[in-house]
Amino acid sequence: MVAMKENNTVTPATPYIRPPDHRAELLMPAGSLVKLKTAVLYGADAVYAGTPDLSLRTQSDFSLEDLLEGVRFAHEHGVRIYLTLNLFTHNRDIEKLPEFVKTVRRVKPDGVIVSDQGVFHYLREHAPEIDLHVSTQANACSWLTVESWKKQGAKLCVLAREVSFAELTEIRSHCPDIKLEAFVHGAMCMTYSGRCLLSNYLAERGANQGNCAQSCRWSYKVLARKKNGDEVEITPDNKDDFDFYLEEEYRQGELMKIEEDDRGSYILNAKDLCLMGKLDDYLALGIDSLKIEGRNKSEYYAAVTAHAYRQAIDGWYENPETWSAEPYLREIYTLQNRGYSLGFHEGRITNIAHNYDRSATVGGWLFAGSISRWDGDDIIFTPRNGLKAGSVIEFLSPKQLEPIRLRMYEFTNAASGVVSESANPGTGEKNAIRINANVFHNEDLDRIKELLPALTVGRTEAILNQDQQDLLQGNLIAMDVERGLRESGDARPTLKGRAHTGKTPAQGLDSCCGLGCNGCSMFWHDEKYAKARETLKSKKIGEKLKVS
Repeated sequence: MVAMKENNTVTPATPYIRPPDHRAELLMPAGSLVKLKTAVLYGADAVYAGTPDLSLRTQSDFSLEDLLEGVRFAHEHGVRIYLTLNLFTHNRDIEKLPEFVKTVRRVKPDGVIVSDQGVFHYLREHAPEIDLHVSTQANACSWLTVESWKKQGAKLCVLAREVSFAELTEIRSHCPDIKLEAFVHGAMCMTYSGRCLLSNYLAERGANQGNCAQSCRWSYKVLARKKNGDEVEITPDNKDDFDFYLEEEYRQGELMKIEEDDRGSYILNAKDLCLMGKLDDYLALGIDSLKIEGRNKSEYYAAVTAHAYRQAIDGWYENPETWSAEPYLREIYTLQNRGYSLGFHEGRITNIAHNYDRSATVGGWLFAGSISRWDGDDIIFTPRNGLKAGSVIEFLSPKQLEPIRLRMYEFTNAASGVVSESANPGTGEKNAIRINANVFHNEDLDRIKELLPALTVGRTEAILNQDQQDLLQGNLIAMDVERGLRESGDARPTLKGRAHTGKTPAQGLDSCCGLGCNGCSMFWHDEKYAKARETLKSKKIGEKLKVS
């Protein structure tokens, strides 16, 4: 615990030692009942879900009846479920809270995720038996904030995505008596843990009320205008006659080119977070809950991410000394994604953590479909992408990492029995196909039924054009660079000086002046300034370092 001395200095925390029996929780998103069941099937220890009116996902497909069924299903399978009540309330929302309390008591979840302090204290007063979890929307970035929430009665604190691993380590040491949750996979936001007004201004949809339009991922058209006010229309015929740049006032002469193609220009589009390559660090530190983002993603996404992280977590606990991320990363790379990044894990976010030219996702595999049920010895499989003769379906068994492969030469409609050379996608059983278990020549029937239960998903290889292949390869290389597996020049923007004033700031690493400014990622995270950081601790409040 942390103690304050009489002179108000802080007593250093005792290093946190992970209890030998501690196991991290794999927490999966559940945007619908089928996604919840899929996440449970593929190994989630816990799921989080919410109704559209009071969570931060207005696109959620959960009704109250679905939630009740979801809680029952989760608890029957030994899985915890947390309800999201993480919007920032306006006056109109307050009148819903009494009904929400009734719903919570009826549903009996294992916790409620909250960001608004008013909602937090309302639940503490009116539903004191419910465990409260502090949402990432509350922007907890320090041990002082986490300790404060603990004193108010929080059982768990979800840390902001902006928290580096070094900061997380310090928070864990100072706060051993509250559960900590960290995001390890999913979409990143261009603002402060989701606190954004861009969507409000461009689409009249409030991000902090659960209805973000994701304006940061839109394409923005580049226009040129002459001094007399005439607009220059950029057409396919003249687009190659112009180059367009941004010039920031402190970087005069350093022109940042705005690239635009047929899809537009993307200047705010962060890559997706993927900390699989650093997962062993989080497990060794003793983080209580490892969170996957993506309630709006498909059940295929839920299956692949839960499958890979479940196997990875179990593999580390089984033998941490020989654990490697590579086999599990290969599974994650099969997903359609915007490219992956380590986010703020190292403290400094790199230029390759951003997509400047597109927001399109790319991956080597597509969602082929899922097993809706077994009919005797036949699999009833519902295609979600078109299949044709010669297609290979890789079934992802919840029981093992290695997929079970099956090449299909013909497709039998489950309802009509008509055999054809293709299968069309759909969501019901109208387009479902029937697959007899005897086609799996190397497995006996009972074993196949055990490996491939209902809700098992399958994937099929995507056909990529050259541009998509190049993008996919570039994304894989970028991830290797961030993980330190490849060499790359540090292409972060640099501060060249205030040329318009004639003053040039002292130069340190990249744009860092070395004075110890608050918020400077270079100073606070780079090894070059380790000694300077120690020196700064002895300075008075407001006093900076001097640079010769």
